[in-house]
Amino acid sequence: MISKKFLLLLAILFGMSVAVQAQIVVNETEKEEEEEVDEEDELVVIDQSGNEEVIDFPEAMTYDLDSLLSEYMAKTYLTSDDCNFKNENPYYPEEVYIDRLSRMPTVMEMAHNNVVQNFIDRYAQRLRGTISYCLGAGNFYMPIFEEALEAYQIPLELKYLPVIESALNPKAVSRVGATGLWQFMLATGKQYNLQINSLVDERRDPIKASYAAAHLLSDLYKVFGDWNLVIAAYNCGPGNVNKAIQRSGGSKDYWQIYPYLPRETRGYVPAFIAANYMMTYYSLHNICPMNSRLPAKTDTVMVDKKMHLEQIAHVLNLDIDMLRALNPMYRHDIIPGNTQPYALRLPQADISRFIEQQDAILDYRASELLTNRIQVEVNDYTPTYYHKSKRSWKKGRKGRAGRHVKARRGGKAAKHSKGCKKARAGKKAKGGKKAKGGRKSSKKRRR
Repeated sequence: MISKKFLLLLAILFGMSVAVQAQIVVNETEKEEEEEVDEEDELVVIDQSGNEEVIDFPEAMTYDLDSLLSEYMAKTYLTSDDCNFKNENPYYPEEVYIDRLSRMPTVMEMAHNNVVQNFIDRYAQRLRGTISYCLGAGNFYMPIFEEALEAYQIPLELKYLPVIESALNPKAVSRVGATGLWQFMLATGKQYNLQINSLVDERRDPIKASYAAAHLLSDLYKVFGDWNLVIAAYNCGPGNVNKAIQRSGGSKDYWQIYPYLPRETRGYVPAFIAANYMMTYYSLHNICPMNSRLPAKTDTVMVDKKMHLEQIAHVLNLDIDMLRALNPMYRHDIIPGNTQPYALRLPQADISRFIEQQDAILDYRASELLTNRIQVEVNDYTPTYYHKSKRSWKKGRKGRAGRHVKARRGGKAAKHSKGCKKARAGKKAKGGKKAKGGRKSSKKRRR
């Protein structure tokens, strides 16, 4: 028994040594690749003991600003503002950051530590353009977020959650399929009554998605009772947060369960605090907001007919890109109002014009833009084809082919077919040269 245990221990140690050697080889072969990796996707933090810790950035912090600005909304409705700020981040001592965070009028805890400071520095230096973009887009989106959060009586500082979720891009799609400003997964979106089909994705709708997100955040607060844990659960799911709480010995302090959370979630709350800081004190870091030219006042009208955004844009003389920016939920520019009434968001001044000219809108290029047919006729032409084996022309399923069909169905032709087979079998059985030269039986062939 002792010898078996000893051998087992040796096997385990040998396996560990092989694994370590393999890891060393992998590290050596991939060392150059790791050195080439830019600091876009992860952050290295040194704790008080001098140990290095790698934290993943929230995905929105890794977006390329050029790709954000290539979006139609950014190109058309966000422009750089000519301000007198120098494009550099001034130095402030740590005490200044602590004081500024403490003076922010928030219900949520905005604590400072070295992890939070690293995220603030990231936004203030390498992601300055992203903050400028979010400030410009926020002129349109922030009132929508605040209205939804206020409806559920939850802290208004959560309006900056989409900054780290999607960088305020309503069409953002994460690597795991989370979509929209609030990055809803498909199942979660449907759970909170967001419609998702081939034509409509309400996860992209700023208003409906904001109310769904506020509802979800409210539900999570009922479970955890702490807003830091709520947004951690929003990122990685309540199950992972509960596991971290259990592994920490039952603590419900985010910073105590921090080591037991997934890597990206460890950076999620610090990134949220940093986003709140930067969206509040951006001017002290010489960051200028972009100018937004989206209409400040918009309203919705219900559409109960199938309609294309191009029809609306042409008849009302509106910019099609502006309509897409106001209605990002329509995946292919089609409003399927014939299924159920859907909301169309327009500049407030154009609502009455839409109602008055709705018939003209429906008639404009309907057959070209709405190509799905309601009814189609089947081509019932019976083709004529040539039967090679008989050197004769056949049409349809007549003649021999028709008899075979009837035979399979057990009709009169079936009896006729059986009679023919018996007659042929009788002729072969009578012998003669033909019988000898005829087809051999299956038994003989098998022999």
